[in-house]
Amino acid sequence: MLTSVETDLIRVLADPLRLKIVTLLARETLCTTHLVEETGAKQTNLSNHLRVLREAEVVETEPCGRFTYYRLRPEVLETLAGQFTDLAATARATAEHNRKRTCP
Repeated sequence: MLTSVETDLIRVLADPLRLKIVTLLARETLCTTHLVEETGAKQTNLSNHLRVLREAEVVETEPCGRFTYYRLRPEVLETLAGQFTDLAATARATAEHNRKRTCP
């Protein structure tokens, strides 16, 4: 069963721009300038999405001079993936045993 934290994380990742940011950060650590170039989003809009990702602990920051670099925290995604794997295993077992409730 998904917890409220995991449900919130799903909502965070459901936004197309945030999912694109996460996909880009899976490949390399990038600064805001790089992310603006890669996504075509306005800097203020991108900053708001990065704030949401930071608050959800999906990304972490690394200051570097006047720039801030963003790095994906893979363990957060691994935890969520594990929950989905567990759900899939439960669904598979249910289907194999043809479990269903009887109607009253």
